[in-house]
Amino acid sequence: MNIQSEAQLETALIQRLNDLGWASVAIPDNAALEANLRAQLEAHNGLQFSDGEFRTILNHLGKGSTFEKAKTLRDRMALQRDDGTTAYVQFFNGREWCRNRYQVTHQITQEGHYKTRYDVTLLVNGLPLIQIELKRRGIELKEAFNQINRYHRHSFGAGNALFQYLQLFVISNGVNTKYYANNRHQDFKQTFFWADEDNTPITRLEAFADAFLEKCFVSKMIAKYVVLHESDQVLMVLRPYQYYAVERILDRVMKGRKNGYIWHTTGSGKTLTSFKASQVIIENPKVAKVVFVVDRADLDYQTTKEFNYFSPGSVDGTDNTKALVDQLADPDTTLVVTTIQKLNTAITRERHAAAMEALKDERIVFVFDECHRSQFGDTHKNIVAFFSKAQMFGFTGTPILKENAIGKRTTANLFEDCLHRYVITDAIRDENVLRFSVEYWGKLRRKDGTFIGDEEVSGLDLKEFFESEKRIDGVVDWIIENHDRKTHNRDFSAIMCVGAVDALTKTYEAFQRKKAEGKHDLKVATIFTFAADEEDEDANGLIGEPDVTGGPVSAATQHSRDKLAGYVSDYNAMFGTNNSVKDGKAFYVYYKALAKRMKWRDRKDFIEGQGIDILLVVNMFLTGFDAKTCNTLYVDKNLRYHGLIQAFSRTNRILGQKKSQGNIVCFRNLKAKVDEAIALFSNKDADETILIAPYQEYVDRFNDAVMELLKIAPTPSAVDRLVSEDDILAFVRAFRELIRIRNVLTSFTEFSDDDLSLDAQRFEDFKSKYLDIHDRMKSDRDDDQKASILNEVDFELELIRRDNINVAYILALLASVVAEQREAEDALDTASKTKTILDLLGSEPRLRSKRELIEEFITAYLPTMKSAEQTTATFEGFWAEKREAAFQTICTEERLDREGFAGLLEAYQFSGKRPLTDEVIAIMIEMPGILQRKPSAERVVTRMIALIETFDEGMGDTGGL
Repeated sequence: MNIQSEAQLETALIQRLNDLGWASVAIPDNAALEANLRAQLEAHNGLQFSDGEFRTILNHLGKGSTFEKAKTLRDRMALQRDDGTTAYVQFFNGREWCRNRYQVTHQITQEGHYKTRYDVTLLVNGLPLIQIELKRRGIELKEAFNQINRYHRHSFGAGNALFQYLQLFVISNGVNTKYYANNRHQDFKQTFFWADEDNTPITRLEAFADAFLEKCFVSKMIAKYVVLHESDQVLMVLRPYQYYAVERILDRVMKGRKNGYIWHTTGSGKTLTSFKASQVIIENPKVAKVVFVVDRADLDYQTTKEFNYFSPGSVDGTDNTKALVDQLADPDTTLVVTTIQKLNTAITRERHAAAMEALKDERIVFVFDECHRSQFGDTHKNIVAFFSKAQMFGFTGTPILKENAIGKRTTANLFEDCLHRYVITDAIRDENVLRFSVEYWGKLRRKDGTFIGDEEVSGLDLKEFFESEKRIDGVVDWIIENHDRKTHNRDFSAIMCVGAVDALTKTYEAFQRKKAEGKHDLKVATIFTFAADEEDEDANGLIGEPDVTGGPVSAATQHSRDKLAGYVSDYNAMFGTNNSVKDGKAFYVYYKALAKRMKWRDRKDFIEGQGIDILLVVNMFLTGFDAKTCNTLYVDKNLRYHGLIQAFSRTNRILGQKKSQGNIVCFRNLKAKVDEAIALFSNKDADETILIAPYQEYVDRFNDAVMELLKIAPTPSAVDRLVSEDDILAFVRAFRELIRIRNVLTSFTEFSDDDLSLDAQRFEDFKSKYLDIHDRMKSDRDDDQKASILNEVDFELELIRRDNINVAYILALLASVVAEQREAEDALDTASKTKTILDLLGSEPRLRSKRELIEEFITAYLPTMKSAEQTTATFEGFWAEKREAAFQTICTEERLDREGFAGLLEAYQFSGKRPLTDEVIAIMIEMPGILQRKPSAERVVTRMIALIETFDEGMGDTGGL
């Protein structure tokens, strides 16, 4: 059977694109790209440019980051012409998006750090806006993604950096095709399949080209549905279900004034969809205003920052409505962003009546970011009563249906038709959210050993049992024992929810008491409202509306407020802060501080030890709050229907390979309620889609994968005898499958290495061989001359990297060897322990760059050490000396100013951003020639990063280092 080659795939795609209206053009290199751009811009604008004028245009296009270039693309340039007149040059027509010029080319060569050739490039008015990278059938799609990341590093910035105008990438192996926005900081998980309106994925390249790459459609995506995210300075693109939701709303606005709602599952990006819908609706001249409404409880720091970029001061979490009323009354302010609390105040308070009077009969469209809120009922009535021509659209992940309604009001009663649906099974299939691993612990048993069923539990008064100190102590002990397993040694965080404030105080104090006893070092924080009857919310299993001001203070609530004040003092002592809950404003500040600290793990600048390990709540943070690095929910309360799905969904945001599922640990018997919620919000047979398989099934999968691995390499040493790239690739994929499965297995409480057919030592031996291959490939990967099918393989080292295995850990082991060898008579025992340390250096990815140095220390210094303290002090001096020598070598060989190079190092370590070429050239003592400047700068940056990886990263707390 002949497998279609990459070249054949490319030829077939270009023919398809020609049929779709893309004209073929030969562009071999950057000079041809610029010449074509000039011709296309002249034709598009109906102008002729002189050489000098075109140079001015190129200089204009060459400025700024990728994000800033995205703005340049959408703006006109005021060109001062040679004759003194001004011409406005348009680069992309975003209003009439079909009226652009379309070309397709292939195999453009760019000379950057290395010579690279791009597969298929789509040009709009001469600018490269879409890049398509192809792999032959059978090659993983992720390898095309990795190749594009290499282009980012090495060649997209070459010449006048015209390839930084790319808006979209498409990757395909013919069978699977995905697209994503030009944002080099995203993970492969942020790539998407296109789909039809019923959410059926369109994966084959031919069908994808017809549906997505048709010239008018893809121009529309760039014009309307590529989002410029101001606070993060990145490009985002809507996924298909988001696109269809906005289009359905636009269609309804065009055709009349009926309402509607969008059912998109929790975690699928509703806020982005609803905000984009608001921006697009206002383009309709028949609409006077669009009011985008959010709940202040859902506002984290980043969301607030993003909305306020669009409309300064629009979202601040306060109840001050003056700015809102001014915006609503201002005819020039067509899109208003506000909180539901301010909106309700604006239309119900007498003092705002005069200012609001003129709006009563205007056509105003309201878009609600979350419409499952219990408080929305009153706001809905008030809006309908006040605005005669109001049109309302709601977004929800968990609509109120007749089965989960309290009373008679459902989402359909309020908003009429469901305009588009994307449920949790769709999102899991598309890998837009994760599945759940649900474990049940602490079920209630009768004396005969059988479990008490949910129906019986609901009829009993179990408050005394659930809040007994003995039971809570047992729950806390279980969490202390298993938390590191669930969170991959605290790479992730957890939320714990309990049924009432009384139970929360007992649980929090149990954690604190056991911490004082030295039983754990978990950082536990908490927040709750002061409402005296909050425990009543636990009765129906739904999540009550948290008041982010803490609620009213009275004699009945003073006790819980005083308790929380003490817990906030613990938080301040833990993190060096000065929060309080003295009033509603201070409470909200503390609430936002917790949200920001919980999300800090999501960011590259996270400082180890400064995150919350477990956030303990009753209702807060169980809806609307997103932290990608939260992977576990401990449940010690009744949950049901939308309350259950909302709470569970705090854990299932996509984040890399290590986060393989959301972990749910139930300390109550919620099995029937879980099944009930899944059936309501997807279908009755969706358990296997939404919940991961039982532990034994993963054990069986692992053991089957071991059999496949041993067929390729029966022993670790057999890996060295694999010669062909195909055989080496087969081993890499086979072992990678093992580490993927093991990553899931280790999160199960019952996990034991004894259940696996590959013992721990053999696993480590195979891992070392796997890492050897990775190291060889890493040295080849940046060299296009060494074309290899292994070059773009993702080894997913995050799955086998243990952050607690660092230099500090190795140093502690060495110190213990020294301490023991003073007492031990058996030299073989010392040698054995030293060998174990050397083996660890070879099996831990983060330590391999340090292995030779640590081996040198062991050989030269360890035999003469007489104490643990001397070992540590000697190692610190050795490490500092070696780092200084490496630093000096780079300065000498590259002819760099020492202080300047030290400044670049410090800036990179602080920001994580690679230095610009000009910044590197500025610290060179001898200026290289023009052609050598970029490669010279790249070489310095590569050596600088290697220095940091070897001497500064993965160190841990080593005292004086």
